[in-house]
Amino acid sequence: LGETGSGKTTQLPQYLYEAGIGRQGIIAVTQPRRVAAISLATRVSDEKKTELGKLVGYTVRFDDLTSDETRIKFLTDGMLLREAIGDPMLRKYSVVILDEAHERTIHTDVLFGVVKTAQKKRKELGKLPLKVIVMSATMDVDQFSQYFNRAPVLYLEGRQHPIQIFYTKQPQSDYLHAALVSVFQIHQEAPASQDILVFLTGQEEIEAMTKTCRDIAKHLPDGCPQMVVIPLYASLPYSQQLRVFQAARQGCRKVILSTNIAETSITIPGIKYVIDTGMVKAKKYSPETGLEVLAVQRVSKAQAWQRTGRAGREDSGVCYRLYTEDEFEKFDKMTIPEIQRCNLASVMLQLLALKVPNVLNFDFMSKPSPAPGLPVSGKICPSEVNQKPVSFHDLQTILMSSKFHCTEEILTIVSLLSVDSVLHNPPARREEVQSVRKKFISSEGDHLTLLSIYRAFRNVGGNKGWCKENFVNSRNMMLVSDVRAQLRDICVKVTCAILHFNFLPVCIFPFPACVVYNGLLHTNKCYMRDLCVVDADWLYDAAPDYFRRKLRTAKN
Repeated sequence: LGETGSGKTTQLPQYLYEAGIGRQGIIAVTQPRRVAAISLATRVSDEKKTELGKLVGYTVRFDDLTSDETRIKFLTDGMLLREAIGDPMLRKYSVVILDEAHERTIHTDVLFGVVKTAQKKRKELGKLPLKVIVMSATMDVDQFSQYFNRAPVLYLEGRQHPIQIFYTKQPQSDYLHAALVSVFQIHQEAPASQDILVFLTGQEEIEAMTKTCRDIAKHLPDGCPQMVVIPLYASLPYSQQLRVFQAARQGCRKVILSTNIAETSITIPGIKYVIDTGMVKAKKYSPETGLEVLAVQRVSKAQAWQRTGRAGREDSGVCYRLYTEDEFEKFDKMTIPEIQRCNLASVMLQLLALKVPNVLNFDFMSKPSPAPGLPVSGKICPSEVNQKPVSFHDLQTILMSSKFHCTEEILTIVSLLSVDSVLHNPPARREEVQSVRKKFISSEGDHLTLLSIYRAFRNVGGNKGWCKENFVNSRNMMLVSDVRAQLRDICVKVTCAILHFNFLPVCIFPFPACVVYNGLLHTNKCYMRDLCVVDADWLYDAAPDYFRRKLRTAKN
């Protein structure tokens, strides 16, 4: 357990390597997020004065910068889990460091059981022992120690700089407005060299506030420093994510508007002030309805302290919490593990791929919530499935597409949905974006619109100039092509696939009778994302008894 700024993530792997522990195998350091894995590998490589990809490297989805020389490897937890499918004993590794363990992502929770089993098997077979280190700034140490056979707990002091914390006197009904006011109060009073980090919930909020901040900054009184506003969220092109690490020019303040991607691991230079809205967008799954939604909710105390710690990395800092101290005391102590609030279909497939004999008895640190069984029967090879970057329901769609003679189109659509957004929507150029996109838009919905854009991209040979003109993310489009090539290798057959769902009122305008959608976002209302219009007759043809019965009940 190490305080924020203790150097546990960057220094500990180097200490282990210098002590000779990494000579017999690779030292793996897992991260929940891609940007953290890449930036940390870059930082440690610089400190070791080696070329990135040699002694120190990284592996993230669609990007592997390692070599035979690599001995310190940063990778996302999902990538290590994929490696474990091919090698459950993780033979190439001498040490596995599970960093930011408090986040309790699905992949991390499954990895806990995987590395624990690998340790045991290697010991039984007399192989090189696997050392496991679990790290965090805020975790339930008793629970972790108990799970890992009463492992010893080491405490690291680290935060060298004090942080002042301020709460609001009254609850804030509009946290976005409160954040905006706080940004400009600080901007008019603090020296320009002191940067600001604001935590928001998602891309929509961030893009809207980015535009608002830039508009207001144009009309500030004389004497106010200039302001550069930088968004940061997972689907942003990586080249644009890197802008947060660049220092602002002299006399200019950097204001970073970020999701919880900036909560852990990465150190953004120059941050003096943190504005914490106390909100986060998180997945929730309802076994009763069979729906998984993204909902805006309160952070946990652990998340709040992580955010606060961003202010004291390089110097003394200040954190403005846009909630009262009484509200903070009512926050959950720890973040609810993702495995207890998500659809378990993908988890089950991962465990089957790992050849777990009884998935219901897998050694989870926290038992998953009860959920219905997998809605599929047939000959599926889990190890093959889990090598592919698709969700369980996307896989079902691919498997059924041959029946309707649309496999090529479905492969493309699934590939488009499996990567970060292929569309770039700068808020300052909204009208221009809408104008150039008109030629691609399909009245039948988002899926066919994306298919049209991909076909146009292929017709111009992936020309980057075309991508720029049409506000298309060229890097992500190339990833789509790679994913599509992988998916073509899938050769599986199913005897039947039954989709389970219940009816739920949602907000779309205009409102068609029936749609197919890929995700739900729940804020003050429930919104569908990535949807297309379908004819009710298609549903009757696909499953006549099921849909007629359901629709009759809904009408009654």
